[in-house]
Amino acid sequence: MADALSEAEAANRLMRLAREIARHDRLYHDRDAPEISDADYDALVRENRELEARFPQLVRPDSPSKRLGAVPTSALAKVTHARAMLSLENAFSAGEVSDFVGRVRRFLSLDPAEPVTVTAEPKIDGLSCSLRYEAGLLVLAATRGDGGVGEDVTANARTIKDIPQRIANAPELMEVRGEVYMSKADFEALNARQEASGGKVFANPRNAAAGSLRQKDPGVTAARPLRFYAHGWGELSEPLAETQFEAMQRIAGFGLPIANLFVRCETVDAMLAHYAAIEQARADLPFDIDGVVYKVDRLDWQDRLGQVARAPRWALAHKFPAEKAETTLEGIDIQVGRTGKLTPVGRLKPVGVGGVMVANVTLHNRDEIARLGLRIGDRVRIQRAGDVIPQVVENLTRDEPRAAYVFPDHCPQCGSEAVAEQGEVDVRCTGGLVCPAQRFERLRHFVSRGALDIEGLGEKSIAEFIDLGWLHSPADIFRLHQHRADLLGREGWKEKSVDNLLAAIDAKRSPDPARFLFGLGIRHVGIVTAKDLLKCFVTVEALRAAATGDNAPAELASVEGVGAVVAEALIDFFHEPHNLQVWDDLLSEVRPQAYVSAARQTEWSGKTIVFTGTLETMSRDEAKAQAERLGARAAGSVSAKTDLVVAGPGAGSKLKKAEELGIRVVSEADWAEIVARA
Repeated sequence: MADALSEAEAANRLMRLAREIARHDRLYHDRDAPEISDADYDALVRENRELEARFPQLVRPDSPSKRLGAVPTSALAKVTHARAMLSLENAFSAGEVSDFVGRVRRFLSLDPAEPVTVTAEPKIDGLSCSLRYEAGLLVLAATRGDGGVGEDVTANARTIKDIPQRIANAPELMEVRGEVYMSKADFEALNARQEASGGKVFANPRNAAAGSLRQKDPGVTAARPLRFYAHGWGELSEPLAETQFEAMQRIAGFGLPIANLFVRCETVDAMLAHYAAIEQARADLPFDIDGVVYKVDRLDWQDRLGQVARAPRWALAHKFPAEKAETTLEGIDIQVGRTGKLTPVGRLKPVGVGGVMVANVTLHNRDEIARLGLRIGDRVRIQRAGDVIPQVVENLTRDEPRAAYVFPDHCPQCGSEAVAEQGEVDVRCTGGLVCPAQRFERLRHFVSRGALDIEGLGEKSIAEFIDLGWLHSPADIFRLHQHRADLLGREGWKEKSVDNLLAAIDAKRSPDPARFLFGLGIRHVGIVTAKDLLKCFVTVEALRAAATGDNAPAELASVEGVGAVVAEALIDFFHEPHNLQVWDDLLSEVRPQAYVSAARQTEWSGKTIVFTGTLETMSRDEAKAQAERLGARAAGSVSAKTDLVVAGPGAGSKLKKAEELGIRVVSEADWAEIVARA
């Protein structure tokens, strides 16, 4: 893929990869909720690495190759690791394993007859954890986090029976590193208990282990069946041994478990044979693994080999391929997400894949069903890619005569129309404000800081009021005073907090019209677009009239900053009877103001400005507000219609495109002078 891209295309792709990989890092490491498989994630990382190798001048400051994980953001205290907890390079073939050994030989300038002995052990799929012992006592346990800074989970780690509180005859300072995990049997039992009690059901043992270890209440962790395996070490006051194998045997002697399938290999053939043996035993192992880890055995060689940006040169993770199985597609259910997206889920005749029974599989979207030619009753081949998300890879009976599956054109939750916008594959419910599946997210957005900004009405309160049946639509927020007496009787609500909330709600009965429009959550209508619309139509009533008029597409699309996509979204919104009912109900409770532009006539009135890179003296929102006060429009992308680009440090593809188009580019300091002069 890298060979087919121009430099400009590669810069754009690297930008997108940096954002996408960072997002998946946060989901995996910080939230314990991965959305893609390990294999798909590894493919993104590999693509990034290949592009950077071809275009080294385009390596970004935020490149994934310079990061290890995600910066921890939970309420747990932060811990700076004395020695960084590195990631591992991945291999997916025997050739890559051979290349690894070859690189070690070349780096160390070894004689061809000199054997490169490595250790090999299962790569347990758990949460990385570091245990710090001082004078034989456990004083600190920390997660990996981003590799440099993790989270203090000492109190929780003390509840894990595999982790000794005291060890004898160890170095004065010893930091043991390993994986906190949950066995397959314990995971299934935990999920059964969670389901029975109405608690959270975990997607897989890794998520369950991570969520259990990172609890604020150690009592919760203590009730979860967590285990620990050691696979290495960090800071030491004195060496443990001269080889990896002997050092790990010594760690095992301190009472810390290590993998049973931990061996030495002197040849590539021996490494691959052990990999094959572990892969064959995988389904029978009591815990999930996703590969085999090789490490150069001699520790003096490890020191000489050192590390690259995020991984040691002396270690390699040989990943397993996705596991596959055949079964029957017995049904297709449609789930409606918080944004209205209709996601098809295949219901399978349960089948074992890698020791786990799989009964459900994601079908992604309407186009994926069509691509595979799926019908209920088809025989399918599925895989668990990276042991995370099962998916269908082949329809084995697509040539058999069977009625085609018809994707729904109405939301199964609320009956509203479900449509896919031009150029998009996702089908979305247009019910928005009335769809039960979207209710929480829509109400949360309506009261958020960028919309009506109702102080005191947060996610917890919204969820509580929905459960009580008090909130169904935005208008119900303004009728919460009817429930004042009931609310006073609930835990956590005192007279002052209730009155403060109701006062904050009443203060928004004459909302800013742009915030009001943005708060409705109409697709593609952000706060900037809402202002563009209201600069033209002034009131929300006039906007509705335009969106429901005979000439709606042309009239809406002609507004500066509003194109055909936004026009179509507005027309769809006001076309849906449910939305009109909610709109009318809401306007019976609130009276949005007429829009008054804060802009003044300047040389920048009507111009388009793009901010890119890092702004060092102000936030991006403040810069956009300055542009709007000058009568300009702050856009998110550079085009031939852009009049000015303000570029800070780290500006990438937007700056390059501006230069290619001959658009004027200024610094943040230059922009400050423009604002001051105006």
